[in-house]
Amino acid sequence: MLKHLLLAVTFLLTTAAAPVAPSFRIAKLHYGGGGDWYANKTSLPNLIQFCNQTLKTNIAPDEATVELDNPELFTYPFIHMTGHGNVVFTDAEAKNLRRYLTGGGFLHIDDNYGLDKFIRPEMKKVFPELEFVELPFSHPIYHQKFDFPKGLPKVHEHEGKRPQGFGLLYKGRLVCFYTFECDLGNGWEDVGTYDDPPATHETALRMGANLVAYALTQD
Repeated sequence: MLKHLLLAVTFLLTTAAAPVAPSFRIAKLHYGGGGDWYANKTSLPNLIQFCNQTLKTNIAPDEATVELDNPELFTYPFIHMTGHGNVVFTDAEAKNLRRYLTGGGFLHIDDNYGLDKFIRPEMKKVFPELEFVELPFSHPIYHQKFDFPKGLPKVHEHEGKRPQGFGLLYKGRLVCFYTFECDLGNGWEDVGTYDDPPATHETALRMGANLVAYALTQD
């Protein structure tokens, strides 16, 4: 089912059509463990609006919320995950997430500062045979509609480390992209939420649009 949805999405990205009802939704992951999965209230609506304007997608303007044990997980081609704190996947949830990702789904994990030490062991439950690898700046995810020759933008400083984009590659396909020391989702939020200039907001949205475009069109 998910592969068929992705094929339909790809068609809509590459052909001109009259306005129709939203083709699909993207979702925020509601995970267990007590971490603030609900962070960045305005980020996904802003990203969706930006993608619809610049990529000519037809994404429903309101984000969905989905848990890993919900059958609706398989109806969303793009899942976003964020937060600062604890994350726990049950064995059943890890198994279902693996089915989703190996079946054509895509997960974007955005470290909102403090997520790293929790998410890495949980993703090991999902793919015990895989390791996060830093993607080179030449990777297509940085060169969709918008060009990022130096990789991820730096939205917030935190510890002052350089931003890094890590991937989980399953049989050569990027199934999960993890943005670290970047705070990309914060950059998507309404201008004025933080002290970021509008240019930072625009740059973050452009990188986010690249993620969506890549997730929807990769082989």
